[in-house]
Amino acid sequence: MSLNQILLIGRAGNDPEMRYTPSGTPVTSFSLAVNNNKRDEKGDWTEETEWFRVTAWERQAESVNQYLAKGRRVFVDGRLSTRQYTSSSGESRTSLEVRAFKVVFLDSPGGESTGAGAPPEAQTYSADRDGSTVQRTPAVDNPSEDVEELPW
Repeated sequence: MSLNQILLIGRAGNDPEMRYTPSGTPVTSFSLAVNNNKRDEKGDWTEETEWFRVTAWERQAESVNQYLAKGRRVFVDGRLSTRQYTSSSGESRTSLEVRAFKVVFLDSPGGESTGAGAPPEAQTYSADRDGSTVQRTPAVDNPSEDVEELPW
């Protein structure tokens, strides 16, 4: 048995770019910035950012293209894959890419968080593995707590 799964929460680094394969299959790509806070040797907090290239396919690609925008927080469940390509200078290169199975938008289109304490009109959209888009209104049990609900 083997497993190749990656779970990421971060912010879209750019607006999604949708294109079509020669057979007409939609593919949407975007960059995802995932921050990590840690202390340096002096004891000061520093923030490191890891960048991931994410692709979504078929109906999910259309949903991501419709609902995602630069700066929005998203949860991505997918698998890591490598891609070989030749650079403009003729060098052979390898790129790591995340093929998304599921993309959950963690804040509303206006940028508000959909976690506890979010306005009731804030919605979460999820593009599932089969490409279906589901609109979900988050449940807020105790709006006075500042707890971020994770999608799993």
